[in-house]
Amino acid sequence: MKQNYIFCCFLLLIPFCFLSQGFQVNFQGQKQQGMGCAGTALYQDGASIFYNPGSVAFSNENSINLASTPIFSNVLYVDSATGQGYGTNNPVGTPFSAYGLFQAHKYDKLKFGIAVYTPFGSTVQWEDNWIGRFALTRLELKAIFIQPTLSYRIADVIGIGAGLVISTGNVNLQKDIPVQDSLGNFGHAELSGKARGFGFNAGIHYDLNKKLSVGITYRSQINMQLKNGNATFTVPASLDSNFPDGAFTGSLPLPRIITLGWAYKPSEKWSFVLDINHVGWKAYDTLAFDYEQNTASLLDTKSPRNYHNIFAFRGGAKLKVNTKFDLRMGAGFGFSPVPDESVTPETPDGNRTYITGGASYKISKNFSMDLSLYYTQVKRTAQNGETNLYGTFQTKAIAPGFSFIYTW
Repeated sequence: MKQNYIFCCFLLLIPFCFLSQGFQVNFQGQKQQGMGCAGTALYQDGASIFYNPGSVAFSNENSINLASTPIFSNVLYVDSATGQGYGTNNPVGTPFSAYGLFQAHKYDKLKFGIAVYTPFGSTVQWEDNWIGRFALTRLELKAIFIQPTLSYRIADVIGIGAGLVISTGNVNLQKDIPVQDSLGNFGHAELSGKARGFGFNAGIHYDLNKKLSVGITYRSQINMQLKNGNATFTVPASLDSNFPDGAFTGSLPLPRIITLGWAYKPSEKWSFVLDINHVGWKAYDTLAFDYEQNTASLLDTKSPRNYHNIFAFRGGAKLKVNTKFDLRMGAGFGFSPVPDESVTPETPDGNRTYITGGASYKISKNFSMDLSLYYTQVKRTAQNGETNLYGTFQTKAIAPGFSFIYTW
């Protein structure tokens, strides 16, 4: 049944905003972003609550860290059959992070941290009447992770830590439906809802010697439970009974991530870092949705997605210019977990190479600021198995970030 097939294809798009690499990679710490988004084995500031809770044990001060990384991105789609190009008009993305580190006394072995950050969150807005409007017209996503954390220095060279992750998010996804009213206007569908889930983030930091450190972290899989989502349809009156407004539920898996990192300090001026991530995208093998009200055109869905586990590599360097000023640079590469048949227009994903840079300046004894810059280009040619869109997606994204840190 054509109408049912088309609508099911629309529903299958929802989780990609959560699961794809998209154009946001580890925007959870400005110093780390300047060094290629790596920092598992090097404590620098409160962002270690995210990068390695074990490293937090090496902090000897209280601190508040507030940061944001605006994302400027656009996607160009060139259809293989017609050669016609279509673009996005995306608003600026505004992921943020906030960290607090606390201890009772300066050299206490036990540290407490609290983090609030947005690992996923953006809006994709395609131009009017583009060729893929029956697959997607607009996607808006907001996701917030809250992570209370404890870290303990069990020896002079070893720190361990763990934190509970509470995840909450909103999603709004829209597309046109290939049915027309008497004036020739296409129908429209909108899905919106809130998702929640729980997980944890744990890590170990070990100083092998005065120059070399190693860290390992495990961020658990989080199953985002989407309950009481709302589906709204604008269709000709004759089709109202085929597309009833109503509720739906589903589960959206966010993969576990294992990271092994090294830090090397050959001198007082230079520091080098390298992180290797293994991301368990294979957990996302099937997507299912359950609708409160079914019709011949609106059935519960269960579809294979067949993502792959992947590796990503991140590295960078820091130069301490003087007591107040640091410079950073870095780069990274990540394989895409998305098979050709699953590439979609909301976050068209591909193997990705990116470059970064950054700087820090100590304004006063208690205040400092960080800057970072991230740039990437992604190109992917594929044919989607549900929508049959066949063409080339070219994504460009630039993200300048900044943070302010207060320590005492």
